[in-house]
Amino acid sequence: MTFNADSRVSEPSILVIFGATGDLTHRKLYPALYNLWKDGLMPAEQCIVAVGRRDKDTEGVRQEVVDSVKEFSRVEWDDEGVDSFLQRFHYYQQDLRDEDSYGHLREFLHDLDGQYNTQGNRIFFLAVAPEYFGTIAERLYHNDMAPNDGTSWQRLVIEKPFGRDLESAIELNTVINRHFDEKSIYRIDHYLGKEMAQNIMILRFANTLFEPLWNNKYIDHVQISLTETVGVEGRGPYYEQSGALRDMVQNHMLQLLTLVAMEPPVDLNTEFVRDEKVKILRSLRIHPKAVVRGQYGEGTKDGRHLPAYRQEDRVSSESNVETFLALKATVENFRWAGVPFYLRTGKRLPRKYSEIIIKFKKLPGVLYFKNETLDSNVLVIRVQPDEGVYLKFNAKRPGTGETIVPVTMDFCQSCMDGYNSPEAYERLLHDVMRGDSTLFTRWDEVEHSWRFVDRVARFWQESSDDIHIYPSGTWGPVQSELLMREDGRDWLYL
Repeated sequence: MTFNADSRVSEPSILVIFGATGDLTHRKLYPALYNLWKDGLMPAEQCIVAVGRRDKDTEGVRQEVVDSVKEFSRVEWDDEGVDSFLQRFHYYQQDLRDEDSYGHLREFLHDLDGQYNTQGNRIFFLAVAPEYFGTIAERLYHNDMAPNDGTSWQRLVIEKPFGRDLESAIELNTVINRHFDEKSIYRIDHYLGKEMAQNIMILRFANTLFEPLWNNKYIDHVQISLTETVGVEGRGPYYEQSGALRDMVQNHMLQLLTLVAMEPPVDLNTEFVRDEKVKILRSLRIHPKAVVRGQYGEGTKDGRHLPAYRQEDRVSSESNVETFLALKATVENFRWAGVPFYLRTGKRLPRKYSEIIIKFKKLPGVLYFKNETLDSNVLVIRVQPDEGVYLKFNAKRPGTGETIVPVTMDFCQSCMDGYNSPEAYERLLHDVMRGDSTLFTRWDEVEHSWRFVDRVARFWQESSDDIHIYPSGTWGPVQSELLMREDGRDWLYL
C-alpha cells in the first residue's frame, strides 16, 4: 500500500476489540472511532464488537461509548444522527482463556456478517495484556476466524510491548506467525500516528532547504527528548518489568530516530519505507559509558509533595528500575558517520514534551563576523503537546551596527485557528481498515530494536554502578548533563 488520498474509505469489516472493558478502549479507541465516523472515514457497513469478561450487554456498551466520547474525544459529542453510529456496537462476553468460547464467537461474528454485509473481513484488536497475544492468535486460527483464503481478509492489531527482550519477542512472533502472516500483523507504536511524526519524512524529502544538508557535513548532532511530568501513575507492576528502556526507547524513541536518519526510500510503498528504517536500526552503535540511568526520588511541585518511585504503590522499596534514561548512539553509515544521536526520556521531569532537535554545525569564523559569537542553526520538530516546526538562524540586528543576532521562525500547527489535529489512534485505526501498514512496525524492525536495547541492558547487568536518584521535578541526574558536556554540548530547551 502507498499513501493514497483517494483510498480514504475502507472496505466493510468487523472490528473485534479484545479487552474492550480496559482503559485503552475507553480513552482512545471509542473516541477515535467516533471521530472517524464524524469525518466520513468509516464505511456504512462497519461493525464493532467489544469483547470482555464483565457481565454487561450491548446497550450498556453503547452507553459507555457515549460516556467515553464525551470525556475524551477531540470532537464534541453531537446527538444528531448518532444512532447510526451507536447501532454499530455490540458486546460479546468472553473469558479469553476459555477455549470453547471462541467457537461461539465465530458464530456470533458470522451472524453479524449477514447483517452488515462485511463479507468475512475482520480486524482483531488485542487491547489486552501481552501474555494473551499468542493464545488469542492461536485460537482465532483454530476456530476458522483467520483463514486469509483470498475471499476475505483478517488483520491482527497488537499493542506494545511486543516481548520483553529479543528472546521473548522471537518466541511471541513465532507463535503468531503460525497463524497470521506478516502482512496481516499490525504492531502499533502510537507515536507513529502523531501528526508531526508523520511529517518528518515530508520535511526532509519535500524540501530542498533541508535534504541537501541532512548529513554529517552540516549536522553537528541530533537530540530526541520524550519527557513526562507524571510518575508511574499506578502502573508500578508494569514499570517494574519494563523501565524507561523498554517502555520508551525500544519503540517510540528508536522509531523517531529511524525517521530522522533513514535514507530516501525508492518510493512511499510501505515495504520500501520499512526497509530504510531497518537499515538504520542495523547500523546503530552504542558505548557502555554513554548511557545514564536514573530514578526519581521525592520532590515537590506547586507546594505538593511527590513521592519517590520506591514509595509508589506495588513498587519494591529496593527497586533499581530506571525512570530516566539518557544515551548517546551513533549511526554507522556514510551519511551519519561521526554525528551523535542523544536520546533522553524520563518521568517526573519539569515539562511534558516530545521533540527532535537538529543542531547544525557552526560556520568558520571568517569574513566580517570573525569576531562574533555565532549561534548554530537549529531545527526543532515538535511532536507534542505543541505540534510544529521551529527554526533558529542568524541575522543582522536592525540599526547602523553590524551586530549579528539569532532570530527564529516558529510554525505551530496545533495553534492554527479552527484546526483540531487528529489523535494518533484515529490515523492508525483508519490505516488498519484500509490495509496500509506503513505506520506500523514490521517484525525485523522489532527484532533489531530489541538487539539494540538488549545491548544496553547487558551493559547494566555487567556494571556495578548504582542507579542515580534525582529529585522529582528536575531534569534528571546531573550525569545526564555531564554526558553532553563531555562532548562540548548541552541539552537544548527552546
